[in-house]
Amino acid sequence: MQTKTLFRRLLAVTALTLGIAAAHAAQPVPGKEYAPVRPPQPTDSGAKIEVLEFFYYGCPHCNNLQPSLETWLKTKPADVEFRRMPAVFQNGWVPLTRAYYAIEAMGLVEKLHQDMFETLHKKRIRLQNAEAIFDWAASKGVDRKKFADTYNSFGVNGRTQRSIELTRKYDIPGTPAIAIDGKFLTAPSMTLKADRTIDYDRFFQVVDALIAEARKAKGSK
Repeated sequence: MQTKTLFRRLLAVTALTLGIAAAHAAQPVPGKEYAPVRPPQPTDSGAKIEVLEFFYYGCPHCNNLQPSLETWLKTKPADVEFRRMPAVFQNGWVPLTRAYYAIEAMGLVEKLHQDMFETLHKKRIRLQNAEAIFDWAASKGVDRKKFADTYNSFGVNGRTQRSIELTRKYDIPGTPAIAIDGKFLTAPSMTLKADRTIDYDRFFQVVDALIAEARKAKGSK
């Protein structure tokens, strides 16, 4: 009887030790798995925690992130507000940035966002200018003139300028990158396995841990 009791206690201690070790291992490593945003940036999410995805449709790494990101979005915390933000590093990125904002303004993200990635990376169709983008939208059953008008609208122009501004203010080193509540910046390229491939599971552990840190910061105000 004493042997069984001792064995159970040993199992309990081992489980506790493993749990503590796992929790410790899950903590993001500053300077390696994330960096602070300096200075911290204001957000528009109010009481919620803003998670901002900086991406570019033409980026293969952004395309590779999408399946894991979509899985994470299905179970993201209720107090998280997720937003997409096209990054702009050069003028050549503006047409696809405007394309995203036109898609968003027309309420077509569910229909066309992933399709745009597939068009560029799976089908290898190049959409380098506005006319090519309008033709692509029309091929998806979208009114070409309405899409073009939205693409060239004042609202889309303002959002595009905002993307240019935030890419600079967040000091985005490359895409994709995720900003958490204006305070932390991480990227899949910061969570690599031993073989130098991206550990997407670890990446979203880091995202979740940084969300928890941002939640603590909001609670302390």
